[in-house]
Amino acid sequence: MVQDVDTGLRLPAQVIPVPKSLSPQGQAYLAAAGERIAAMARTGAEAPSQTTMEQAAIGFLGPLAANFDGISESIALQSGAKLLHMKPLNANGRRAEVAFMDIHGGGFISGGGKMCELLAKIKMMDYGISVFSVDYRLAPTHPYPAPLDDCVAAYAEVLKRFKPSALVVGGASAGGNLAAATTHRARAAGLPLPCALVLQTPALDLARTSDSYHTNKYLDVNLYGGAESGPASYLGQHDPKDPFVSPIYGDVSNWPPTILTSGTRDLFLSDTVLMHRALRRKGIQAELHISEASPHGGFMGVNAPEDQEIVQECRRFLFNALNI
Repeated sequence: MVQDVDTGLRLPAQVIPVPKSLSPQGQAYLAAAGERIAAMARTGAEAPSQTTMEQAAIGFLGPLAANFDGISESIALQSGAKLLHMKPLNANGRRAEVAFMDIHGGGFISGGGKMCELLAKIKMMDYGISVFSVDYRLAPTHPYPAPLDDCVAAYAEVLKRFKPSALVVGGASAGGNLAAATTHRARAAGLPLPCALVLQTPALDLARTSDSYHTNKYLDVNLYGGAESGPASYLGQHDPKDPFVSPIYGDVSNWPPTILTSGTRDLFLSDTVLMHRALRRKGIQAELHISEASPHGGFMGVNAPEDQEIVQECRRFLFNALNI
């Protein structure tokens, strides 16, 4: 992407401190990340690979899912992708009638398989309702439209089991992109829309035109340097302003109520804010929650209260949308 440096704002070199307004857990996380990035610069070491980060995440998530006591089902999609269904054993009343369809993140290139399974189990344990998780095909082997095709096929499959008025769709990061794009595609295909959307730190503009792609490029310690390779491999030569790859450019008239979350240091902060404004301009019920100094995805398992507040807000929003 060409940047117009002649008309841009030139900044002096500076050190951005860890804000004291942050929780001790958040401060420790940012301080450790700053030390790690500085050490990489001194030694010339490369950033951890996506595979390494995914393995670390699986190691963290595994114990959280260890007490899963539901029913696990794997539904084969025509493409070869899978739709995982985690169902509580003792759901009754309204909780037995509703569901959440989750689309995992991972930069379009990771997050499937075991990680997808663990996240679905954890969400089912947290919500106490059926959770579907799309183990979609991944770039670069399967670029656009394959992952989105899988998500739309999965959504149609879930609609065979649950009414749209009893279904919430959500996703984080690349999963937020795919959740929003699935909504665009569902409407284009004449499918009913879900009753609500949960978009967490969503990557909604693969054209990367918005402000935080520049301001937070080296401030987001979780996506330090901009993390362009995954989205680029998903996009390929496709038009980055097609609403099916960059949902921010689509028509959001009559969209479901939506909650959006991000952080002041998130690379995708502007995407999240711009989508919120687009929804509000159309009169759509939309909540925006921005966490102080949070990088993309939050503070990654250090039990920061900032992360817990976002979890609680999303749970409240989902329960209200599903009337449970």
